[in-house]
Amino acid sequence: MHPAASPGPNSGVPIPPDIAALSFEDALAELERIVRQLEEGRGKLDDAISSYERGTALKRHCELKLREAQAKIDRITVSADGSLGTEPARID
Repeated sequence: MHPAASPGPNSGVPIPPDIAALSFEDALAELERIVRQLEEGRGKLDDAISSYERGTALKRHCELKLREAQAKIDRITVSADGSLGTEPARID
């Protein structure tokens, strides 16, 4: 189950539940479609504003998914005595 809306990263504005339920890949595909549509510049202003707002929420959702994935990635380390361990990966 998803909450009514989850907070977006670095934003007090919640991510709508329908977007929060999307996988990273589905959200990114929809975001790319919206960007193409806005770049074409066709359509009504109100529709463009709605698309822009949805695109913003999709972008925040994708960023959140990427941060969650990054937090799960561990790097295998070898200590001076040869024992193995893990530490969070640094992805720059």
